[in-house]
Amino acid sequence: MAARRAFDGWSRAVGWLKVALPLTALGLLSTLFLVSNRIDPEAAIPYATVDVESRMREPRITKPAYAGTTADGSALVMQAEEARPATSDGADSTALRITASLTTPDGKRTDLVSETARLDSATGLLFLSGKVRIDNSTGYRIESDALTANLRETRLVSDTPVSATGPAGRITADTMVLSRGSGADAPYLLVFKGRVKLVYQPK
Repeated sequence: MAARRAFDGWSRAVGWLKVALPLTALGLLSTLFLVSNRIDPEAAIPYATVDVESRMREPRITKPAYAGTTADGSALVMQAEEARPATSDGADSTALRITASLTTPDGKRTDLVSETARLDSATGLLFLSGKVRIDNSTGYRIESDALTANLRETRLVSDTPVSATGPAGRITADTMVLSRGSGADAPYLLVFKGRVKLVYQPK
């Protein structure tokens, strides 16, 4: 009989728990809903600030980087804030806010900075424009409105007037060329051409 009474008591406890536990769970859920902040459906999904249609029409790459070697052994490293690849055959790729460094086999380094650039893939020419600045490890800093860089061989050309400061003083010239001299073992030369004016500033 004692076992029977114990079994009946256990059955009644289980029956009460079947009722009490769901009610407790409902009470907890209702409390959570009452305490939680109300959700604004207008603010639940933020609107994208990117113009998707513009991105589809004009694909672009953010912070691209390029590293390579010219035919004569110079190391070229280049990166941009943004680049837009050519969208059709024969079109040029463009980029914004370019920084590049060119290290020739003799250890000389030239750093380039410009606002914009345009790459002609057929010729391997990179046309830099907009506040072009050139810093050469020989101590020269050169400024120009435009510069053409050959990505296949070491050759930098400015066909527009340049102004430079360096060990000899201040230089202005009609054009400038950085290239390798003639001959297999010729050094790399920075040459100012046209109406060259040197204002000597002795140390």
